[in-house]
Amino acid sequence: MTEQSGRRTASDAAQPPSGGESEAFRRPDGVESAFGARPQQPIYTPPPPTVSPDERAAFGRPSGAGAYAVPTGERIFPRPMQSPVVPWLAEQTFGRSVDAAGGFDPPPGSRIGPTGAARQSPWWKKDAEHDPWRDPSSPFWLGRGAIFAAGQPAQLDVADDAEQLPDDLLGGAEDDDEDKDKQPSGAGRRGRLGLSALALGVLVALIAGTIGGGAGYWLAGRAQDVLHRSDVHLSQTGTPANRPPGSVADIAKRVGPTVVSIAVQTPSQYGVGSGVVIDKHGYVLTNNHVVEAAATSDNSSIVVTFSNEDSAKATIVGRDVISDLAVIKVPDTSLTVAALGNSDQLVVGDPVIAIGSPLGLEGTVTSGIVSALNRAVHVFGDDGNSDAYLDAIQTDAAINPGNSGGALVGADGSVVGINSAAALSSPSGSGQSTPTSGIGYAIPINYARGIAEQLIKSGRAVHGSLDAQGRTATANLQEGAYLEQVVPKGAAAKAGLRNGDVIVIADGRAIVSYDQLVVIVQEHKPGDKVSVTFFRGAAKKTASVTLSSA
Repeated sequence: MTEQSGRRTASDAAQPPSGGESEAFRRPDGVESAFGARPQQPIYTPPPPTVSPDERAAFGRPSGAGAYAVPTGERIFPRPMQSPVVPWLAEQTFGRSVDAAGGFDPPPGSRIGPTGAARQSPWWKKDAEHDPWRDPSSPFWLGRGAIFAAGQPAQLDVADDAEQLPDDLLGGAEDDDEDKDKQPSGAGRRGRLGLSALALGVLVALIAGTIGGGAGYWLAGRAQDVLHRSDVHLSQTGTPANRPPGSVADIAKRVGPTVVSIAVQTPSQYGVGSGVVIDKHGYVLTNNHVVEAAATSDNSSIVVTFSNEDSAKATIVGRDVISDLAVIKVPDTSLTVAALGNSDQLVVGDPVIAIGSPLGLEGTVTSGIVSALNRAVHVFGDDGNSDAYLDAIQTDAAINPGNSGGALVGADGSVVGINSAAALSSPSGSGQSTPTSGIGYAIPINYARGIAEQLIKSGRAVHGSLDAQGRTATANLQEGAYLEQVVPKGAAAKAGLRNGDVIVIADGRAIVSYDQLVVIVQEHKPGDKVSVTFFRGAAKKTASVTLSSA
């Protein structure tokens, strides 16, 4: 009998397993070990990315630059970082307890026993329910303070505290009577306030009040009689002021009714100026800049207020930007008309007064003298643009905003000018202009009269023109009007003037500024001839210019 072993030999293992196992689990031929050697796979190296010329130019290494500090592929080993220093305050607040030998205190996992609720107040105690100072519902009460006699507390009668004790704690009427019998002789008792005492107090108060009120009334009447008198009469002395003909008071009284206040209102602004009644049909002469806003804006109104405080609405008859003059008309025809004088007869030093509505104050009168004549003034509007050139009368009579359009009156009471502007000065660095005291300008009435007649007749005025633009020129000690641009085929060009010529004399008057040349020309009418003397380089020449229309 042959012994069979439960082990399998190598040859047996090489045979296919019995029991119908699949060929998928059979060991391949030639393989003796459990697993065969893994075949070596070739290492795949990806091709380098394609770099376009634009990318190389934008991101490539600059021309002439050396290699980077760390070659490509070399690894930089990490270095440990030093721990930051913990601030002292954080260490004291969050650090380990001093008593802890190591670890947390208490040790991790240990349990912290619960503590009882904290007391509600440090003044509270267990037997507080018996203390009347701490417990309002205590069955005990507070009595009077202790009374000491000869250093020992005195015995008090319970009846003395009867008013403070509840009835159920007094012990009955019998006890009270007994206590009264036991009261020590000479012991004081506290009295009670009865109705009779209360009535007596009220009566005393009423009597005292009556006496005090009567005394106060008598004293007040006495003081009234001392401070005031009903039979007073103040005397009046003095003589009327001397107002001779030609005085400021006399002129203001006669001319005042001819000067009106003009209020102009638009949807966006409100302004006040002045005007002079120049015709019995209701025509009023004023400055163009006073009524310009109403002429250039819709839904505007012009209201004229007279010296007797009557008012009326006005309409614009005509206005002239070049001369800064305008005429308006009111329906009232029963007006006091101003007497228009002769401004050519004025001399420097003549007394004059200015009448108008400065700052809206109607009928304001200021006095002064004629400071200068034929003063060329370039007037600018509120928007900074050039409005007019004036051949003005300069005066030291105060002219402020609101005086514009008012009357400059001579010593005979006639109007010699129309107040138009005040000299402005700009403090260094301020950027704002303020009126200069003592320098004001008025348009001569002889020139204003002619403009007003044209505006009343046709609604417009005409002026002469050189058809040239220029500026003031100063060379060494010589001054004149430098022509920057001469209009081709214009009045100046036809007379032979060119760009760069400097006019030094015009219409027989020396020219020291371009403004002066303009005011001389605009005082003439189109077609008038004006003789000029000018320099072209070093050559001095003359010409006769036939003015065109401005």
